[in-house]
Amino acid sequence: MKNRVISYLKNTLGWKTNRKLMIIAVDDYGNVRLDSKKAREKMNKAGLLVRNRFDAYDTLETREDLEMLYETLTSVKDQHGKSAVFTPYSLSCNLDFERMRQDDYIKYSYEPLTQTFEKLSIFQGKEYEGTWQLWQEGMSKGIFQPQFHGREHLNVKVLNEKLEYKDPEVLIALKNRSYTSITSTGYPTIGYTNAFAFYNKDEIQDFPNILTSGIKCFQEVFGFKPNSFTPPAQQFPKELESSLLDLGIENLDKPFYRSRHLGEGKFKKEFNFLGVNKATGLTDIVRNVVFEPCENRGFDWINYTFQQIEAAFNMGKAAIISSHRVNFCGHIDPKNREKGILALKELLKKVERKWPEIEFLNMESFGNLISGKNKD
Repeated sequence: MKNRVISYLKNTLGWKTNRKLMIIAVDDYGNVRLDSKKAREKMNKAGLLVRNRFDAYDTLETREDLEMLYETLTSVKDQHGKSAVFTPYSLSCNLDFERMRQDDYIKYSYEPLTQTFEKLSIFQGKEYEGTWQLWQEGMSKGIFQPQFHGREHLNVKVLNEKLEYKDPEVLIALKNRSYTSITSTGYPTIGYTNAFAFYNKDEIQDFPNILTSGIKCFQEVFGFKPNSFTPPAQQFPKELESSLLDLGIENLDKPFYRSRHLGEGKFKKEFNFLGVNKATGLTDIVRNVVFEPCENRGFDWINYTFQQIEAAFNMGKAAIISSHRVNFCGHIDPKNREKGILALKELLKKVERKWPEIEFLNMESFGNLISGKNKD
């Protein structure tokens, strides 16, 4: 009952529509967190433990991951005959593990996503052969439309500091072409995967360069400039929000509620609502539906997510689904991918049956609709 009440309350304010719109936003595509099953086993033996599902299963998407995902997305059609579409919030760059090894791990180096795929198709063979071509195929068919999730899914300050004093956990992970299972950053407000988190305000001065170079690399990798952005772990300084427009970002994906860090461990409660933000000029995108089928929370994810979609539609809101790539990863354990894909297919079929007037949109089209740029 409590969850149902919350589902309705969070849809009270913000932009509304009579149309049954569904947007599926999935974080972390393009990111190398865990290299392979062999790497995971070596790290386990070295004492780097699995503390969550990301440590256990979150690998760069493989050819089979995308094949099974595409089959599922195209198994349903909306009222316009269009297939379901993912907006994969993607990283444009990854750690350049080989370069860092050559430099004896004294400094951080990164590489574009295309180079990462090229390397893995050599290092791991058939698992990654043709994966980048599948990425492009999904984009051309309109079922896999990426937006910007950052240059890399890690905090550069923390990594550089750990490299400086030869942190054993970090070195073990990097030598296994991974960056996961790190237990501490030394800062209470910074997680090691939180690219734009900070403790002191002066640390923010490095972020504009990371944003600019990340978006430039995104354009080189995907062939277009992104107009939507959600930062890793939803950590981003408020001071920089208005500057995103200058970089071509028009939609900023935010959580409904967060305790925003102001600096030096001071926080302020913040609620966000879907619509154009007059203070920044950006369109704030607020996800109102959660779908994490491979996370055990003790309930049926299909029914739980369906009820949230129903609440959104009943309140005159689009259903903006939040998920993560790890739900559809099978490189470490195919059963993890099978569970996530089957749940996704069942959810999409259930939505198609209940609302034949459903419309599947990617995030760019949805943002343009809210701001008035797209009248369709």
